[in-house]
This record gives sequence, C-alpha cells and structure tokens, in this order.
Amino acid sequence: MNIGVYVCECGINIAATVNVPEVMEFAKTLPNVKIARYNKYMCADPGQELIRKDILENDIDRVVVASCSPRMHEPTYRNVLKDAGISPHLFEMANIREQCSWVHKDKRVGTEKAKQVVAGAIARAALLEPLEYLEVGVTPSVMVIGGGIAGIQAALDTADKGFKTYLVEKDPSIGGKMAQLDKTFPTMDCSACILTPKMVDVARHPNIELMAYSEVEEVSGFIGNFKVKVKKKPKYVHMDICTGCGNCAAACRLKDRIPNEFDTNLSKRSAIYVPFPQAVPLKYTIDPNKCLMLKVGKCGDDSLCVGACEPGAIDFEMKEEIVDLDIGTIIVATGYDLYDPKQAPHWGYGKSPRVITGLEFERLVSASGPTLGHLEIDGKEPKNVAFVHCVGSRDREGNEYCSRVCCMYTAKHAHMVIDKLPNSRVVVYNTDVRAFGKGFEEFYNRVREEGVDYVHRELDDDFEVIPGEEGVTVKAAGHPDFEADLVVLANAIEPRFDANTLRHDLKISCSPDTFYMEAHPKLRPIDTFTEGIFLAGCCQGPKDIPDTVAQASGAAVRACIPLAQGVVRVEPIFADVDADVCAGCRLCEALCPYNAPEFNAEDKVMEIQQVLCKGCGTCGAACPSGAITMNHYKDSQVIAQLGGILAAGGA
Repeated sequence: MNIGVYVCECGINIAATVNVPEVMEFAKTLPNVKIARYNKYMCADPGQELIRKDILENDIDRVVVASCSPRMHEPTYRNVLKDAGISPHLFEMANIREQCSWVHKDKRVGTEKAKQVVAGAIARAALLEPLEYLEVGVTPSVMVIGGGIAGIQAALDTADKGFKTYLVEKDPSIGGKMAQLDKTFPTMDCSACILTPKMVDVARHPNIELMAYSEVEEVSGFIGNFKVKVKKKPKYVHMDICTGCGNCAAACRLKDRIPNEFDTNLSKRSAIYVPFPQAVPLKYTIDPNKCLMLKVGKCGDDSLCVGACEPGAIDFEMKEEIVDLDIGTIIVATGYDLYDPKQAPHWGYGKSPRVITGLEFERLVSASGPTLGHLEIDGKEPKNVAFVHCVGSRDREGNEYCSRVCCMYTAKHAHMVIDKLPNSRVVVYNTDVRAFGKGFEEFYNRVREEGVDYVHRELDDDFEVIPGEEGVTVKAAGHPDFEADLVVLANAIEPRFDANTLRHDLKISCSPDTFYMEAHPKLRPIDTFTEGIFLAGCCQGPKDIPDTVAQASGAAVRACIPLAQGVVRVEPIFADVDADVCAGCRLCEALCPYNAPEFNAEDKVMEIQQVLCKGCGTCGAACPSGAITMNHYKDSQVIAQLGGILAAGGA
C-alpha cells in the first residue's frame, strides 16, 4: 500500500497559520506514506497533474489531500484518481482550512492541529476500499412545483428541450406574484405585458401538462425515478366544457361580496370566479369555502350559476383526484409570502386604510385594479405620501436578511406617485438604498431628481406610524413629524407558510433564514442536497425578476442533464445489512429519513434499497444487533482515523 499525501497552502488561507512544509515532513514519517508534497494551490491544474503523475509513476494507490472542505473540492480530486485509473473512493480529504487555519491565530497551534488532522486522514486512507458506482435508468420527465414566473420559465425551458414537463400550481391560475404587479423596475415595463405571453405559451406547449389548482401530496423514490402523488382539487367546473364566458360569476348570489385575494382584498368577487382577466387557464373555479351550495347544501331556491351556465360545465359532485406520476427530476419554484406588518404595532398596519403594503399599492395603481389605476384613498387623492423601507427585513430579532427588491420597488412606487399626482409630496424613509442591479442606480437617481425626498433613518432608531382620523403621522427619530395621507410599507419577502411541509416531502434542507437551502452557495447554487431536486426563484431566497428568471433557466438546464444522459450514477456510499446478524426488529425502517430500509417478510431481515440510501448513518448507529455497516465509513475506518488523530496529538 502506497499513500501519497499532498498539503495545500491555499495561497495564504492555510499557510498564514499553518507551517505547511512542516506538516508535509511530518506526513513522511507516518506508516504507508510513500510520497508527501506541498503546493501553493493543489486544486489548480499543476497540483492535480502532480497527483496524477505520482499515481502513474510511483504506484500511489491511496491519496490524501490536506486542504479545504470536502464540500468544495472532493469531486475535483476524485476525478483526478479516476483519470489516473484508480477508484475515486481511495481518496481522503483532510480539512486544514475551515477546521484548522481559519479558526486559529497561533501558527504553532494551527500547525500541530493540522498534523493531527492529516495523521487521522492517512490512517483512514489505509483502510479505504474501492467502490463501484451504481447506474440506474431515468424517466424522461420533469416536474416543476410552482407556477409563478420562476416555474413558468423553468417549465418552458425544460419543455423546449423536448422533455415532458408537469407544471403544478396550487392556485386556479399560474402567474404568481408577478401577475399582481403593475410595472417592473427599472424599465417601467407593463408586468402583464411581459408575463401573459409566457403564461399562454405554457398552456399551448405540447410538452407541458399544466396542473393548476393542484398540490404535491407525496414524493418518494430517487433521482431519475421519483414517484409523485399530486392532488387535483375539485374546481366544480369541468375544464373541458367551461368557455370562460363569466355568466356564472355574474349570476352568483354572492356576486361582489367576497374579498378578492388577487386584489389583496381591496375589491370583491363572486363565489365562482377567475383570479384575474388574463388567467391561465381561463376557466372558472368555485370557492368551496364561500359557495353556499358547497357549504350548506343550498343556495336559495336554486343554484343561479348552474342556470346561467349554458354549456353545463358546473358540477357540484366533483371530488378531489390523486394522480400518480413518474418523474425524472424536480424543480421547486414555490415562491414566497410577504411579511405581515401587523406583527409589529409600530408600523400602524391594520389600524387605518391609509397604511398599506407595497403589494396593495401595486393593485391600487394597476389599470386592472379596484380603482382602475386611479390612486385614491377613501375616495380622495393623497397629497402627502410616505414610503417606509425595511419593514420586516434586516431585523436582528426577526428577518435579519435583506429582501433585495424593496429599495427598488419603493423607488418605482415613488416615481408612479409623482407621475400620477405631480403636485404631491413624496417622502421615502430609508435605512440604506441598495441599488445593486443593472440600471438600478440610474433609476434611483432619476427618482430623486423628480423631487422624491429620501430621509435616512437608522434601523435601531425609534420609528412609528400613528394613524389618526384625518391622516397618518410618521414619527422618525431625528426628523420632523410628517403628516401623510398615505403610508406604503415595503414589507419583507418571507418563505411560504407551508414551506416546511413540502421540504419534508422532498427531503431537502432549509438555511437559518428558513428559505430552502442550496447544496453550495457558490458552486452549486441551484442544486439541493437531494440529488435530482433543484431550486428556482424566491423559495431559495429573495431576488428580483431578472435573477429569478436566470435561476429558473439554470435550474431547467440542471434538471435536463440527467434526462439527456439517460442514466444516473448513484454514489456507492450506502448502508449494508448482514443478514446473518439482522434480527428483523425494523428499528432502522422507522428511523431512516429516506425510506431506504425494506423488510424482507420471507427471510425476516432488513434489506437496503441502495439507490434510496444517502449514507447518513442513522440506521447503522441505531441498529441494536450491529448488523448494519456503512460503505466508506466502516467502524474500522472511523476508529483508525480517531486513533491517528490521538496518536499525533500525543506525539
């Protein structure tokens, strides 16, 4: 056995607090080490070539690289071993950057710790075994969950590549939050004019099956072979019969009596409705929580909507339907919710109709909104308008992150007020102005030149919005009180209220801010830790429309790669059951988060579905009979690593 050890300086990331040549010389003294070298950047081409050359010319059959996190470059070095003709799993990585140099200031302490980490890696490497990847076939289809602009773009891109695409949207129409916007910054393009053609493209695309008013109920399986159950909620209107004429809504006994969610409850709708005029599909849906026939079994003497529907599309006997789908890869584009300012009383929200959110403002100024685009509150045009940044964002006791879009959509709103009401006074209470995108700074400067007054406030300063009978008083520490007719709050982007439910179904992670977590923030910003599941849009974190569309297209490409290849390789790091030792207690079956253990009723032992197993080790740790071992992480390998660390520490 010949082990090659390669210590990286990582520029000064490691070399600043670790004596790299000393660690290399120490490695030479350890058992089975034939070669030890160091390099400024082992991950660069010269460093990789050095390893490759030693494998071929010096019979190196095990490789240890002491550098950064395996999460960063383990695949890089594994490919080097593969190119040189040995198993990629005969590689071990010693993290002497994140776990050593970056956490120590004393170079002597850092160097001694690096020696211990390297010694443990060498001891473990001596017991590594070659493993073979599994290959499984792929179902050539994609599921996109969420029908906002992210889901629409992802679905169109995957479908254009020739793959069957299922677009699942929980609401009766696709479009998401973007459909509620009037204009988009910084170009002030009509939002509907941009979005609607794409919505229509989705409905007409031969490779897209649009599943509106549907929800994902259950996900099982693995990359290339997911089994998904989708619940199609009853619309109580047959889609193939409904013509979208609207006669039913006009006849509804509850016409214009139900708050319209699309208009942020600023207008009313019927119990049978389409969300907005450009809805796709443009078919009517009966709200089961409002319809008298569905709630109490009676709607007056008869159901007026049924009589008004000439094609006979309405059917109160419709039931929900569960559809089973075979899916190759999944794109999650479930969007976001908005922070409710009622959570903090000092914003004054909910106490007066003169204090509204940014999205409510969008509906007020929209030509298709409740006031047909005329900006008015209580029937009057506001003369003094205040906008407030960072409502629910950058709050150390709440959402600590920046929501990214608020600065610019507030600038857009201020511009729209000046445009519609040129004699009004507009004040923006900002904490900072983050105009980071293309054309953003220019747009911000334009708005200021139009006469919008930007007033800086510190995040920790006292700030209060106090509604009164005739108006709203804005109190900001260090500034005169401002008497406003209208206050617009730029409230934060938050993860969806049901994000955790879907996260558990998909077995994906969330980051500390509770958005869905990417596999790596720089190298794998679209992937999740569950192979075959990808992220697009604001479910992964706040972003504007251009960034959302870009990420959606990226997710589509990533999702199509395994479909185009036709097969996927499954990492061979999985659990293994010794049937002679297994007692069939099924404890591992109950604990496994991936449903990999399966009980063999005939032999009364557990078996591992290798393609489902992610090698987390839960089953092996819990097995009372010790029947389960982990490939690549056997007890002997882990104990050898601990022994190497302890021996080096005592030296």
